[in-house]
Amino acid sequence: MRILALDSSGLVASVAVVEDGAVDDQVIAEYTVNYKKTHSQTLLPMLDEIVKMTELDLESIDAIAVAAGPGSFTGLRIGSATAKGLGLALKKPLVAVPTVDALAYNLYDAQGLICPIMDARRSQVYTGVYRFENHQLVTLKKQWAAPVDELLEELNQRGETVTFLGDGVPVFREKIAQKLEVPYSFAPPHVNKQRAAAVAALGSIYYKEGRTETAAEHVPEYLRVSQAERERAEREKAQKQEGATV
Repeated sequence: MRILALDSSGLVASVAVVEDGAVDDQVIAEYTVNYKKTHSQTLLPMLDEIVKMTELDLESIDAIAVAAGPGSFTGLRIGSATAKGLGLALKKPLVAVPTVDALAYNLYDAQGLICPIMDARRSQVYTGVYRFENHQLVTLKKQWAAPVDELLEELNQRGETVTFLGDGVPVFREKIAQKLEVPYSFAPPHVNKQRAAAVAALGSIYYKEGRTETAAEHVPEYLRVSQAERERAEREKAQKQEGATV
């Protein structure tokens, strides 16, 4: 079984192909870039490079796994549109993998709690709380958007060692040091950001469980409205209030 995976949910753009073999599972190829380019410039060229370097026949792909959100609104739309286009062209199912779940899967079999944090602006994070039990990722609290103070309070109440990862770490590292009362650590650089190989590996599990969807059915999971939508709603509310006072 072969899974093609895409992740453009954050600052990192990543494409991977993972093969689930009868004897051994392997990453056939992974291309990850964490640099100042838009995902619209990088995602398809990265896929093209993988196809050329590995002589991959895209028809041999069983499914397309995509980091489905939360994350950057623009990045999620690019990843979603790319996955949907491939799914329609190749007539392959999609596997929507929650972004925070895939981040947690980077730390396979880690001890204690795993807490990915993605910077959601306004002192908020996209996050979740996980652990591994019997080599299985267990979701203790599914991904959600929360003020970082609320997250740290919850982790203190849980009273267990925590490993953090994600692009929210450099943003909130100081606050974590100030407010967290339990032992904690930060994941090393090779596993501390989004990786399409993790999306593919988790996606292969979901695929076997039948958790697929058609390209037409797929929509990103934003968890909250975009800044543009929020600002528009605020303007409309202000205009209504002005009209009511006239």
